[in-house]
Amino acid sequence: MPRFPSYDSTELAYHVLGSGPPLVCLPGGPARAASYLGDLGGLSRERTLLKLDHRGSGESATPEDQASYRCERLVDDVEAFRVHLGLDRMDLLAHSAGGNLAELYAARYPHRLSRLVLVTPGLRAVGVQTAGFAEAIAARSTEWWYPEAKAAMDAWQEAASRGAGPDEVNPLRVGAAPFAYGRWDERARLHAEADQWERPETASAGFYDGFAPDTSAVRAALAGLDAPVLVLAGGLDPAPTPQAARALAALFRNAETVVQDGASHFPWLDDPARFVKTVLTFLGEEPATHGNAPH
Repeated sequence: MPRFPSYDSTELAYHVLGSGPPLVCLPGGPARAASYLGDLGGLSRERTLLKLDHRGSGESATPEDQASYRCERLVDDVEAFRVHLGLDRMDLLAHSAGGNLAELYAARYPHRLSRLVLVTPGLRAVGVQTAGFAEAIAARSTEWWYPEAKAAMDAWQEAASRGAGPDEVNPLRVGAAPFAYGRWDERARLHAEADQWERPETASAGFYDGFAPDTSAVRAALAGLDAPVLVLAGGLDPAPTPQAARALAALFRNAETVVQDGASHFPWLDDPARFVKTVLTFLGEEPATHGNAPH
């Protein structure tokens, strides 16, 4: 497992998978081990995936400074990772909560990005609201799993609003997991259940603890980003919804939104071929085998 010392000497680990030009990957969770990304639907056949385990997560070491778990502090880890890799500029892919980190990195280090891929990204760093959440939940009401998952979702939101601890919140999050997948099958269930073991409590809680970004400043910086940006949304995803993804894309000078129909929060699992084709087309490459065309 390759490792490198970050700015404060905390040893960070990363996973190298595949072949081809490098693609730096930031996981979500927050603070979920990067292993959940897998091979990103087969993207590793065309690109070398460099998947970072955030501090205190996966194979990375626990820092001495607990405040260094916070999202904006992790920007320094991403920059240290780029320097370690010897990349003057990099293609960067970020998923979910990792999207907040990538947005902050783009705002601070715009000249270090060649292209930016935001997959069902977080929106807190830019202050975009998740419009259409209730409608996206209601749209799954004909699914066999809906009654139990909806009850878990409601209880999760209530528990989170009153600051409940992980012992109460984690089972509810797992219960609401079907909403995060286009198909709730055995593969999705196993992927969802692994979350509770791949997301360390301290690192996860610290990611947003005290996180209060200057969203106006972040937006202003992103408006000047020259690097092309892809915002990839799942058509069924309640957070972010396609509407919210488009609002995020509108903040950039050179961005496009692709909505993967039939997918939710993990689009590389719901339709791997379509996901890979969408990402590679944006990166200026063609996949070795073609899936369905993106919308």
